[in-house]
Parts: sequence; structure tokens; C-alpha cells
Amino acid sequence: MIRLVYASTAKKDWNSTELLGLLKKCRINNSAKDISGILLYSNRTFFQILEGDDDIVESTFKRIKQDNRHKDVTLIEKKDILERDFPYWSMGFPKLNKNDLDQIEGLEDVYKHDFNPTGLLAKKSVLSPLMKLLKNKLIAQVAPTHEELPLEHEDPFIQVLHRSIRLAVKFLALLMLIVIILGVIDVLYIIASKVLEPPYFLLSINDMLATFGSFLAVLIAIEIFLNITIYIRSDVIPVKLVVATALMAISRKVIVFDFNYLKPEYVAASSLVVLSLGITYWLIDRKPN
Repeated sequence: MIRLVYASTAKKDWNSTELLGLLKKCRINNSAKDISGILLYSNRTFFQILEGDDDIVESTFKRIKQDNRHKDVTLIEKKDILERDFPYWSMGFPKLNKNDLDQIEGLEDVYKHDFNPTGLLAKKSVLSPLMKLLKNKLIAQVAPTHEELPLEHEDPFIQVLHRSIRLAVKFLALLMLIVIILGVIDVLYIIASKVLEPPYFLLSINDMLATFGSFLAVLIAIEIFLNITIYIRSDVIPVKLVVATALMAISRKVIVFDFNYLKPEYVAASSLVVLSLGITYWLIDRKPN
């Protein structure tokens, strides 16, 4: 098994749609040949790493050199390897940002001024740390995290939409914060009005139920706030929090039930909802064996 690294110059500028089309073809072709690796494109330069069986990688590289969409195809490195650095991807297409470039000394200068076949061949010292960086980025892409509206997306239009929706989500979160603060003020008002009425500092059962209802309303508002913010977080799976919010909402109603006026069917139906949501939450939350 070998790893082959090359760079080439595109004969024209490639737009996002063309690059996505190229990436799809690379993934299909390389997957069929059991070739893994990565592909970078910047400043009309293709930088590609291919890993796989010796003969297959060599024949693939020969075919690549004959492709008339690029020129100056330059072999930067070819070496025998015992295992792949990019084993889980038929072809990855990561993007480098300023934070990535700052991690490796000299990489930003190479990326801005010498990211071309000649420059990459002359500055092979950045090759190993660059490969490590790319590997970590690809691992992060398949890590068990979830992000509803990722800032990074292959399609620039979708990326703009995600950013716009994130702004809307932040505005909604701000509004919900105001609701929570007003809810806390309401709880304080209810407690003060009850304890300052004769008989002073005594709460009846109905007073306590009204107070509990106000407390739970604030807690539900907090859960809704969390539901809103999950769209700009990457550490939460939305369905779990939604089920938890629904469970808290129905539990709040059960706590403040007035059984003197409720029909048995209503209570039975509510208990079934609580049971169903409780089982659903348990199934989502339980750890696999």
C-alpha cells in the first residue's frame, strides 16, 4: 500500500458547483477502487492525497495526469505505508480557515503565496503537519456531534441561509430571556401578594398550587429557551430536549390538576401521555450495552 501526494494547476477558476460535482465523481470512483484520501482546492491549485493499493493508486495517478482540466501535475511525495491516514473516506474535501493556518508555523505564508505545485514541492516541510491537520478536520466531520445549522457548508448559498437563521434564533432566544425574566417577576409578585394578605405569611393549598404553577411556567420557558438555542449548538441532539420539554409541560398540568372538576377520562389520558413521554425519554437517554 502506498500514499501518493501531488499538486496541479487548474486551467480555469472552479466555482463551488463545479467543485462539488468533481468531489462527487472522486468519491464514487475512489470508493469503487478502495482509494481514500483528501482533495484541497485554492488559488487555482489542486492538492490531493491518495492512499491505497500500489498498482491502483499508480494507475489512478496516471489517469489524473492525462486529465486536460489541469496542468503542471507535480508529484510531491510517494511512499510505502502500513496503514492509511485517511481510512474512513473515499475522498474528503475540507476547507482551511485562519485558525487552521495559525496552527502550523509557515503554513499561512505557503497557503497565501506558495500554494502551487512548485511552491509545495519546494516547501515539503509543511507537508506532514498539513496532513495531520487535514486528518483531524476529517475526523471532526464524522465525530458523533450534531449541529442543526453548521456555519461551514459546501454550498455557499446554504451557508448564507444558515447564518441568517442563526441570527433569527439568537433574536428569539433574546425574546425568550425577556419572557423568563418577566416570569420570575410574576412569581415574586404572586408570592408577595399571597403572604401579605390576611392571614399574613400563610399559604392555602390553592395558593401553593398557583405558586407551583408559576414556578413551573418559568422552568418550561427555560426549557423552551434551550430548545431554541439547540439550533446554534453542537452538543445536543434536539429530539431529546424536545421530549424533555413536552414531559415537563404535561407534568406541570398534572401537578396543578383540580380533581374536583376534571373527568376521569381526562386524567387517564394525561397519565398515558406522561407514561408515553417518560418511556420515550428513557429510550433516548439510555446507554447502549
